[in-house]
Amino acid sequence: MEAENGRPRFEIGKDGLGSIVVGYDDTPPSLHALAWAAGLARRDSARLIIVYVEVFSGPAYWVGAGAVASTEAADEVVSELHTRFESLLTREGLDWELLHGKGDPAGVLEAIAEQQRADSIVVGRSRHGGLLGSVPKSLLAKATRPIVVVP
Repeated sequence: MEAENGRPRFEIGKDGLGSIVVGYDDTPPSLHALAWAAGLARRDSARLIIVYVEVFSGPAYWVGAGAVASTEAADEVVSELHTRFESLLTREGLDWELLHGKGDPAGVLEAIAEQQRADSIVVGRSRHGGLLGSVPKSLLAKATRPIVVVP
């Protein structure tokens, strides 16, 4: 299947995975999703793309100074996550990358998966927001690649 720019959007029926996008927000469900995706990436020799999404919500983003402070805090979180993952994932021999997205988590995960030509997106099941939670539900409704929701 080819996109308008001539690059394949998603290849169906190939052997194994090339890359996996996993959403991570430092909650237990996202840790479970990361562990599952890392195991799959290791077994398939796939690239693991971990995405931390900074969600633009709350009063801090209503004023310029608050938005700057919130973005700086998110940058610190990403730096700490990178340090934490460096020892764990590199030791396991995984090819991995940590990306920092901003906005709607489902939209950011899908956009990064498209940009990276990922084979699947893995997220943790939310404990809030109905049966699956808002991010998994949004991804299942609009994604163009397989979505795995890990309990």
